[in-house]
Amino acid sequence: MLDIKYVVNNADAVEINCKQRLMPADIGSLVATYRERNAAITEMEQVRQEMNANARSMKQRLEPEERQAKITRGRELKTQVADLDTRAQELKQSVDTQLRRLPNLTHPQTPIGHDDEDNKELRIWGTPPKFEFDALDHVELGRRLDLLDFESGAAVAGQKFYFLRNEMVLLDLALQRYAVDILIEHGFTPMVTPDLARPEILEGIGFNPRGAETQVYNIEGHDLCLVGTAEITIGGMLRDRVIPAEQLPIRVAGISHCFRTEAGAAGRESRGLYRVHQFTKVEMFIFCGDGEGADGRPASETHHDELVAIEEQMLQGLEIPYRVVDVCTGDLGAPAYRKYDIEAWMPGRGMYGEVTSTSNCLDFQARRLGIRSKTTAGPKSKPRFVHTLNGTAVALSRTLIALLENHQQADGSIRMPAGLQRYLPFTEIRPKG
Repeated sequence: MLDIKYVVNNADAVEINCKQRLMPADIGSLVATYRERNAAITEMEQVRQEMNANARSMKQRLEPEERQAKITRGRELKTQVADLDTRAQELKQSVDTQLRRLPNLTHPQTPIGHDDEDNKELRIWGTPPKFEFDALDHVELGRRLDLLDFESGAAVAGQKFYFLRNEMVLLDLALQRYAVDILIEHGFTPMVTPDLARPEILEGIGFNPRGAETQVYNIEGHDLCLVGTAEITIGGMLRDRVIPAEQLPIRVAGISHCFRTEAGAAGRESRGLYRVHQFTKVEMFIFCGDGEGADGRPASETHHDELVAIEEQMLQGLEIPYRVVDVCTGDLGAPAYRKYDIEAWMPGRGMYGEVTSTSNCLDFQARRLGIRSKTTAGPKSKPRFVHTLNGTAVALSRTLIALLENHQQADGSIRMPAGLQRYLPFTEIRPKG
């Protein structure tokens, strides 16, 4: 959520930002409502002052008629105060509702565009493999090696659910441990997080838990939602807290199942594990101060560069070719100030596909969730909203696609990259029999 005073003082820039992010909003109406609320508060205070003065005057000796007039006037003023207070509260609610619909500000270097076709490629690592045999996609590899069972998943839970089998189970677990070990080396605290959260936590993070456009599963009969990422639960765990500034940054590695309806997802690019309703993910999350880092830039920008570097470290250790893209304005989610995606080469698709993303959200989420920090150095210092960042360490479903497809061999086996072998009892997945 943006600071309303910033919106009022920069109304034109905020409106342009909303248009560029394909989330147009009537900023003029928001500003007018805010000013109307302030006017109601000012008038209420003036009436309250008159009411107090009227009450004080009744302590004097008055004629009966004059006292009765003041009593009548006092009642009128009390009614006016109550009416103005109700009006101010209604206007405040309207301001908050409109404010919560606005997207975050946008980094000045973010490319302007409408969709992922307008994302800016920053760098490429690795070379897509050139196979001297007919390469298979992960669905066929999974079938031949008895690693994936989409038919049983569909029978049990519906389309886009699946069973992992045999070596694929060990590979899934190995990737989790691989990611967590790297994150511990970088100072992250590992956590297994809840798979459920209250709707107000999702709203605070910037997700829409209700309505026709939601990608969220709601639990019927309970005020709970299945989370689509551990970003939701980690961000929510410090809701309404004031954190001593000396404890920042707080770095969390969260492991959770993720549930997404993927409404409208279809086509070749959604085949197999690429778009599924449930998967496991290791998520990175950082709470940091809103000041400058050692390099003179905002601390959150420095942390953002670190998160994408960690994502690259993980993919390089898995020997998966990839590219990093700077996500354009129209492809940014509402909470992100700037977002980098990493797209791994997927031979089965013959193109790059997103496997990780990392976003700097500034204080957008912290304002909605009431997460602030305060230095203990000065007793008069005011708490300030923290900045939050999130990033995918490893999304198991899509990372498994890239692993199987890039490391397949002519004899039908799949070799395991050296960086992962310490977590596995095998160096190859070979055909059965």
